[in-house]
Amino acid sequence: MVDETQGSAPATARSGSSRMRALVLVPLGVFLALAVVFFVRLESGGNSSVVPSALIGSPVPEFALSPVEGLTREGAPLPGLARADLLGKVTLVNVWGSWCAPCRAEHPLLMDLAADGRFGVVGINYKDRPENARRFLGQLGNPFSAVGADPNGRTAIDWGVYGAPETFVVGADGTIRFKWVGQLTPEIVQTHLMPEVEKALAGD
Repeated sequence: MVDETQGSAPATARSGSSRMRALVLVPLGVFLALAVVFFVRLESGGNSSVVPSALIGSPVPEFALSPVEGLTREGAPLPGLARADLLGKVTLVNVWGSWCAPCRAEHPLLMDLAADGRFGVVGINYKDRPENARRFLGQLGNPFSAVGADPNGRTAIDWGVYGAPETFVVGADGTIRFKWVGQLTPEIVQTHLMPEVEKALAGD
């Protein structure tokens, strides 16, 4: 009579060995994935803006935001912002909040960009209070021809926004051409943002 237990012991050992290898490979896989993310961020200077947005090349999402309560420009109420406002001309869409220190730091650059005149500059006021938004633009100047209020951040989610500030280049056809995550700097404007604006203006 054959002793079946003699053949089962090696099989059990092999099964246990496979489980051990799997337990070792799982954390190794996680480590390698994190290493890849770290390497990408290191190569980009730690700036996630180089990671392509899923919306690049896609139409602007449907949205309609009310104006920031009490916000005016040159004595007239400043309008809110909707998808239709981004059709027919190249537009920069800046997501900002008065509570956001990088938004304050980049604001002079937005004032300079608004003075260009070849494209529009509009804002999405992100998770802010109207009185704080008014104070912010009153102190620093208003580069925006329109500002939509997004107090709960729902529209920003549709745009794929991670937080403030973020800046989008929208073509005249309403297609998102470029996205920058984080604070704009003179170097970023010169080497990343404006080349994309020029391409959008040329219809490329």
